[in-house]
Parts: sequence; structure tokens; C-alpha cells
Amino acid sequence: MDTKEIIKEIKTQLRLSMNGVASQSMREKGLAYKVNFGVELPRLKEIAKQYDQNHDLAQTLWKENVRESKILAGMLQPIDTFFPEIADIWVEDIHNSEIAELTCMNLFQYLPYAPAKSFQWMADEREYVQACGFLLVARLVGKGGEMNERAEEEFFDQAFAALFSSAYFSRKSATLALVKYGQQSKAHAEKVLQLLAKEENPKDENVKLLLENIKLEIEYLL
Repeated sequence: MDTKEIIKEIKTQLRLSMNGVASQSMREKGLAYKVNFGVELPRLKEIAKQYDQNHDLAQTLWKENVRESKILAGMLQPIDTFFPEIADIWVEDIHNSEIAELTCMNLFQYLPYAPAKSFQWMADEREYVQACGFLLVARLVGKGGEMNERAEEEFFDQAFAALFSSAYFSRKSATLALVKYGQQSKAHAEKVLQLLAKEENPKDENVKLLLENIKLEIEYLL
């Protein structure tokens, strides 16, 4: 089958698997899509397994403003043809937390240039681009990835700046990245806790809660 035939077949399966209750629930939680069939992730994985990874197919799926198409695109995109400039195009097209989290999980974390992209995106001023940078760091350190001293300093600077920003998803993603980094080793836990200690009694109650949560997640390692 050519790409058009596969897309048609996939859309038929999505319609047969649609879940209106799940779709409505996502809308109520702020996950806005032009089209959302509400298909659950296990079913999307089953659909993806029916097809070989295919660059043209994944690119076509990604361009559609359909929740399930974008999720499947991340599952079906081959790594070797997903060049850095394409990664930038994709990340600029991410506008909600679900697609950010799933694309980092299904695709971005496996890219050979993922560490470099994570720092590039963390430094971006756009909320979802920045959040993808932190989500990617969380994935990489969760797999045992290490940073040199310079990279570590930059990560901490960006993460703590995000914690004190007004961008909710940036703060949430930076929190996750700091927790994952602190959980990597006792030495990392000590570094994160030392930085947290310098930020005692912030005026913003939301920030204060985030700092306390990070501390609770990693202090057991000491």
C-alpha cells in the first residue's frame, strides 16, 4: 500500500476505536485538538504495530491536526531519517502536554542528537519547546545519561529559572527533570538539595510547593 492507502486504513481504524467520553474528558482538561477520537494509548500501539516505520507516513500523520495522528507519527517515524531540522519543526508544532510527553517518550529520547536538542530547547522562550527540553532531559537521565560540569550548571540555571516562571508546563517539566536528576545518585541528590536550600521561603506558594515536592522525591537517597 502507498502512503495514502495506509492513512485511509488508519483513519478507518481510528473511527472504529473512537471513545467520545475520553475525548470529552480531554477537552475539559484543556487538551485541545482539531480532531480527537479519544482512542486510548494501548489501542494506538496496536495500530502502530501493524505498519513498518515509514518516514513519509510519519511526516504525513504529523501534519494533521488530529490527536491520534500525531501520536502515531512519533511511533512510526524512523530515527535515521529524522534529522535535527525536522525535530525543530516538530517541536514547534507541539501545543499541549500530552503530545509533548508522548513524542519525547516515543521518539525524541532515541535520537542520537537528543542531548544537544534538550539543551537547545530548554533555553527557548516558548513554553512547549522549553518543556520538551526538560522532558527530554528527564528521559535521558532516567536512562543513566550523564552531564559534564558545564552542562550540569546550565541545566540547573535553566531549570530553576523555569520553576520561577509563569509558564505552568515549563515549571512542571523542569520539576520532573530535577527529580529525575536528583534520583540518579546520592551525589546528584545532594547537589539538587543544596540548590533548593538557597531558595527557601519563596513568595509564590506554587513555587514553594514545587520545591518541597522535589525535596521529598530525592531526600530519601541521603
